[in-house]
Amino acid sequence: MRKSLEDGKSEPDAADFYYGEMEMRRLDPTRPRGERRLLAAYWALSGYGLRASRALGWLLAAMTASVLAMMLWGLPEDAPKPQSTGTLAGQHLTLSTDTPDPDNPDGSLTGRLTSQRFEKSLRVVINSVVFRSSGQDLTTAGTYTEMVSRIGEPALLGLAVLAVRGRVKR
Repeated sequence: MRKSLEDGKSEPDAADFYYGEMEMRRLDPTRPRGERRLLAAYWALSGYGLRASRALGWLLAAMTASVLAMMLWGLPEDAPKPQSTGTLAGQHLTLSTDTPDPDNPDGSLTGRLTSQRFEKSLRVVINSVVFRSSGQDLTTAGTYTEMVSRIGEPALLGLAVLAVRGRVKR
């Protein structure tokens, strides 16, 4: 029936059948547990690709969590400065420049919640959504937070775009 409604250009009614079809699959105890879990995640994150507000809400929540994680643990205390060391032997000068690892922030958690750290964190997270590395020196926790952001947040953005596309198409 869904296919005939799609062919007849009745997209809203076809979407209702699609939602019902996916619900039956998700709740069917004879289906493999992994498939049901995947469908449950798809339902929770975007309403089977039909609820743009749900996907955008999850995206906003994920970005907020990423910004907070970056502010609290991801950004180093100070930007590491390159250090040059050298040796002089006669008229031959040898220099090597090395950038030390970023230092983890210390002090109270509320002391790390500053507007400057918020701005840097926001830049890192927004860059992560579009698969670009921020180029910012990050702590180990910040590097892992950015990696998770670069995978999860674009997926949520994609679900939102698909849902919006489905709405516009109707």
